[in-house]
Amino acid sequence: MTEQLQQPVPRERGPGRRTRLGSTLVPDLGASLVVFLVALPLCVGVAVASGVPAELGIVTGVVGGLVVGLLPGSTMQVSGPAAGLTVLVADTVATHGAASLGLIVLGAGLLQVLLGALRLGRWFRAISPAVVQGMLAGIGLVLILGQLYPLVGRGAPGTTADKFLGLPALAPDLLGPAAALGALTVVVAVLWKRHAPERLAKVPGVLVAVVVASAAGAAFDVPRIRVGALADELTFVGEAPVTPALIGAVLTFALVASAESLFSAAAVDRMHDGPRTHYDRELVAQGVGNTLCGLVGALPMTAVIVRSAANVDAGARTKASRVLHGVWLLVFVALLPQTLAAIPLAVLAGLLVHAGWKLLALRGVLALARTDRAEAAVLVLTATLIVTTDLLTGTLVGLLAAVVKTAWDVSRLSVTVDGDRVEVRGNATFLRLPQLLDRLDAVPGDRRLRLDMAGVRHQDQACRQAVEQWAARRGDVELIGPGAG
Repeated sequence: MTEQLQQPVPRERGPGRRTRLGSTLVPDLGASLVVFLVALPLCVGVAVASGVPAELGIVTGVVGGLVVGLLPGSTMQVSGPAAGLTVLVADTVATHGAASLGLIVLGAGLLQVLLGALRLGRWFRAISPAVVQGMLAGIGLVLILGQLYPLVGRGAPGTTADKFLGLPALAPDLLGPAAALGALTVVVAVLWKRHAPERLAKVPGVLVAVVVASAAGAAFDVPRIRVGALADELTFVGEAPVTPALIGAVLTFALVASAESLFSAAAVDRMHDGPRTHYDRELVAQGVGNTLCGLVGALPMTAVIVRSAANVDAGARTKASRVLHGVWLLVFVALLPQTLAAIPLAVLAGLLVHAGWKLLALRGVLALARTDRAEAAVLVLTATLIVTTDLLTGTLVGLLAAVVKTAWDVSRLSVTVDGDRVEVRGNATFLRLPQLLDRLDAVPGDRRLRLDMAGVRHQDQACRQAVEQWAARRGDVELIGPGAG
């Protein structure tokens, strides 16, 4: 009987596989081309804005497709250089030098692999969404601020303060050809998504914006991308002195890249009905990708929501689409790198201003402010500190503020006085200790009291000791519940 059940299997399996292959290959092939066309200008723009050769951004996209795309973790999300890391990379290059970037990215990648192997990837989902939104909003603000200068054909100052102070001096350049090309890029990218003809709706707006603005820029003498030989740009990671600042940079890259990738995974999982992301495996995959990028001195990578959403919208069925997009990037950088020289820098700046505005997500900030002012305050605090200090400081302070806010929300405590009976309910923690002691001290001391704490669900050591000391000072107190011993 077993043999009879097994005999038809070989005859049915082959055609079934061919059917499944045929049903996924065409959609995946089409989706890979869409993702490639979205990824190409973004890879170049992020690299140029980060202060490294354009080719290195494409190399990171190739690794994100061919390596991370093949590894287990997520099915639909696409990895590569992200606008969210532009500010961090630019600051790192300015502080530690371009030669140290590979070592920092390598260290961050190895740390990501370790975190994934220790099964800590799922814990990134516990980070407060307000902190993540604040981090992205802060990055978006700094990105917009920095790209306003190349958008009008000027070089950006080195510090955030100088960028703010230099804004009025940009006014005379707003009527120049570079500013017109940058503005055209933003307008086309925005309007194409809203008003594109139905037959052309699948064509990425970013690609249309770059093509249209670059074609218009052919008539003007404006700064353009400098293209060199790829072999000259790739450098094997070198040695650098290990300093606290270098270690801090490694931790920052690992934290930000991991958080952005895993939050992207959560968002992409809501867009499709396929297999869900395995967060620990995805973190390992991102770490492997960053390790390889660090070894050759390329940009760091994360999973990128723009490319991932384009992949899903284009009808991708399997991870083959993201792998193939890496193949197309590799073919392009090998055969057609000189094509990049036709793109004006102002066009890429406009592309990144558009990306920065999307990271800012102003509508989401306003919606959060209407529903939860405390969460909105954490978001604003995180974003403000990122703009005024640096990414690591803003993110860590935001995380601390979120923890304090959560602890305050959890430690709800009510104190009710009814004659000679005081009833305490809720969570008695040190955050509510001043409130508790004020209410107890306000009870007249001329009668015996019954302090009922049976309704206290949790009491920390600070509250326990404070209540016991208060009862001992008062003397005539019957204590019921926690601390009664």
